[in-house]
This record gives sequence, structure tokens and C-alpha cells, in this order.
Amino acid sequence: MLAEIFRKLKYWRKTDRIGPDIPLTHWRLYFRSTMLKLCKKKFHHFADTAELRPGCYVVGCSQISIGNRVVIRPNTQLHGETATAAVSIVIEDDVLIGSGVNIYVENHRFSNPDIPIIDQGHESSRPVRICKGAWLGANVVVLPGVTIGEGAVIGAGAVVTKDIPPHGVAVGAAARVVKQLR
Repeated sequence: MLAEIFRKLKYWRKTDRIGPDIPLTHWRLYFRSTMLKLCKKKFHHFADTAELRPGCYVVGCSQISIGNRVVIRPNTQLHGETATAAVSIVIEDDVLIGSGVNIYVENHRFSNPDIPIIDQGHESSRPVRICKGAWLGANVVVLPGVTIGEGAVIGAGAVVTKDIPPHGVAVGAAARVVKQLR
């Protein structure tokens, strides 16, 4: 058991993720100074005015870029790619992100019905970009390869499967643009 504890501690120190299941670092999100120090170390880019709140789960921190005045709220999950992408998720300045938002850059393969999905691996990652001033409502899901344009609004619970134009308002599953703000 002692060996297992040491393996866990070593993993927690070295892993490219932050989350409630990584208690060695997750506690640091409760204090602004320790949150900033941790995020600046782990992320590709993390602005001085950004915040990662306790309860978030981030995989592939080193391939994620977070801009100024972005707050990642509790229960949000950012699933960046950890193996090959230089930057897999970019969240530009002034983006509003509601609680429970999920952003993914990879998906499981499921093309062969004779092989369990768990054994088929993943599709190649496709980066996600959330442009300046966009707003993602609570529980939005953003799928691989999507760009959400500047000033776009994504309604709560939407599933974004394709690009949203600048200043577009998109709702639903799959999300569709219902209005242009400009």
C-alpha cells in the first residue's frame, strides 16, 4: 500500500491535468495566488486576469491557452489533447463560460462493430477555438474541430457540432444559429 501511495503522489505531481481527483494540486484553485502560480506552470498560456475555479477538470493543460478575463466555472471540463497538438484549445479574451461546459478535441473511434469501442482508440484530435467575447451558457458541449466566432452566444445546453459565425446566437442539440447580433 505504501508503494501505491508513492506512485499516486508522483503521478499527481507530474500529470498534465487539474481536477478534484488530483488533490495535490486541486486545493490550489481555492486561493487566487496559488491558482495563478499553478495555472501559469501547467497551461500553454494562462492570462494574469483569468481564473480556474475549484471543481473544474482539465486534461492536457499544456496544450490549452486561456486569455484575459476568462473564468472557468465549477463543473466545467476541458479535454485538451495531450500527445501531438501544440495548442488544442484556445479560449480568447473576455469569453464567458457558464458552469458545466464541456469542450472536447478528440472522440472515440467506433467504426468496427466487432471490436468493443473501448479497444478502438481515438480519432485524431481537432483543435477548438472560442473567439473573443463569446458566451457559452451553462452545460454547453463543444465537440472537436469547432470554432465559435467573436461575440457569439451559445444557449444553455446546446451541443455545438460545427462552427458558429461571429455574433451568431446558437441553440439546441445540434446547435443551429437562430439569430445574428450584427
